[in-house]
Amino acid sequence: MSLSPDYQEFLAELFEPMGGVRFRKMFGGAGVFRQGLNFAVVADDTLYFKADETTFRDFDDEDCGPFVYSTDPYKAMTGYRLAPERLYDAPDDFTTWARKAFAVAMRADLKKPPAKRKFTG
Repeated sequence: MSLSPDYQEFLAELFEPMGGVRFRKMFGGAGVFRQGLNFAVVADDTLYFKADETTFRDFDDEDCGPFVYSTDPYKAMTGYRLAPERLYDAPDDFTTWARKAFAVAMRADLKKPPAKRKFTG
């Protein structure tokens, strides 16, 4: 799993309308973050958007399956789906899908329980 400099530059241009998008190396690939939230991953120069029950149908309609991180089909991360290929030639559509993925990340963040405080003393 990797992210080449050329592909990162290509994606950075596509994500530019969203503003504040950052790439962080993770597990040989990269996470795509905005406002501290991971809303996409890149593996082997392939983009996967964060998805949930509100967007699964959109990905299914485009025949875009989940991110699978090994040859074992049971090791799929259903929370990330392959970005439709057509989006790379349609920047406005790309931005729409990226914003939907970011909205999924925001909803997921709201569902997390508050962090427990560490007490010392």
